This record gives sequence, structure tokens and C-alpha cells, in this order.
Amino acid sequence: MSLPRFFVDLPLAPNTRVPLPADIAHHAFRVLRLRDGEDVILFNGQGGQVPARLEAEGKGGWAALGDHDPREAELPGRITLVQGIASGDKMDWVIEKAVEVGAHAIQPIAANRSVLRLSGDRLDKRLVHWRRIAVAACEQSGRNRVPQVFAPLTAEQYFVSAYPAGPDGVSAAPSPAPLRLICDPDAKDRLTILATQRAGDLANGVELLIGPEGGWSPEEMDLAARHGVQPVRFGDRVLRTETAGIALVSALSATLGWI
Repeated sequence: MSLPRFFVDLPLAPNTRVPLPADIAHHAFRVLRLRDGEDVILFNGQGGQVPARLEAEGKGGWAALGDHDPREAELPGRITLVQGIASGDKMDWVIEKAVEVGAHAIQPIAANRSVLRLSGDRLDKRLVHWRRIAVAACEQSGRNRVPQVFAPLTAEQYFVSAYPAGPDGVSAAPSPAPLRLICDPDAKDRLTILATQRAGDLANGVELLIGPEGGWSPEEMDLAARHGVQPVRFGDRVLRTETAGIALVSALSATLGWI
């Protein structure tokens, strides 16, 4: 059985003792019912992990660290999931599973057809919540680097940031640019066309655009086309927004030999 894993935002120098943050101590001793002297794994997102032994102390505790373990569980290439914000708890599911299957980062998009609208304090709280989900998914899946969950953008803002204007005011993709794909059930090409992609074309990763419920609007599809984003479809089935990103990240990893 694998050891419990905890993310701690602390330096983890080998063979030292570190205080457990209050939330980690509560989860370890009160929720998981771990006992003094039990072994766990700690990681801080900076790479690798450190085995540790718990030391209970009152309502808190310490961790006695062992030697650094350089183990990683990252894909050899970067896949960023650019996800149209889905309603309810679907977005939570997307972020959790995207981390589990190896996404390098998640960029939420406040799409034209997104039902969930966020702003101000509500947006800030939701972003904190999504980032905590990413951390928990790393703890569960064995990843030692936490994918970034970026603040939401509109589709237009995303393309402006992806294709910044040069000195002449003309917008152009940076070089080398990520390969950008947009999921479209009516696309001519299937995802399998990537099997023939040259390794050099993927050196800066892949960005996979998934629409919300109802898909991308015609205006957003036109915006993607004007920026040279390639439409692809998964197969002959239409996938729900909470399924599409996970399926395509997994299929993309397999197609490119990244798993």
C-alpha cells in the first residue's frame, strides 16, 4: 500500500525536522487517523519528494525528513488544457482529472456559452478552490509538481496573450509556439493525425481548447481559425465538456508516445 502523501509549501531539506502546517496536521492526525511514528511522503512542488516520519505534538506535529527522492511522474511533453468554464461541480471534476492524467497546466476560459459567470470575490474564492483541487489531485496521483491553474480569461484575452502584438501592431504566434488544437465534433481531422507530427513541432507543448456546455460560439471558432488553431475531433461521438478534455489529454499522450 502506498504511503499517504502531503503537499507542504515549505523548504524540505533532507534529514531535518519541519513543523506540519495546521491543515496538514489536522488531516493527518484527525481525518486519516495517522499515529505518531507513521511514515508519509512530503513534496513541495519544486521537484521530487521526501519520505518523512510523523511526530505528534498536541494538536499539531512535526515531520522528520529523510533523504530526497528525485522521483517524478510528469509527461515528457507539456499539455495545457484550455477549458471553457463548465457549470456546477463539472469544473472541479475537469481540473482534478486533468491533473491525474498529466496536464501541465489548466487555463479556464469564460466562454460565450459558459453558464457559470464569475467575478470579484466569487472568482477569487473559486480560483483558490480550483488550485486546492489540483494540489489534492497531485497528492493522490503521485505527481510532485503541481500544475498551475490560471485565472480565467475570455477567449479574446486568451488569444491576445497567446499571440501578442509585435512592434508593428500585428499579432503573431511566438516562435517556437505551442501546437494549438480546438476540439470540434464537426472537424475534418481526427486526433490521430498527430501521430505523424514532428517532434520539433511539439517542443513548446500542446494547448488543447475544449468548449463549455453548448460548445464554442461561432465567434470563438472564427477567432480560433483566424489565429491558425487546428480543429480536431476525438472520433465519431460527441463528448460532454467534462469528458472531452480528459479523453483528449489521455488520447493525445498515447498518440504522441508520452505515456
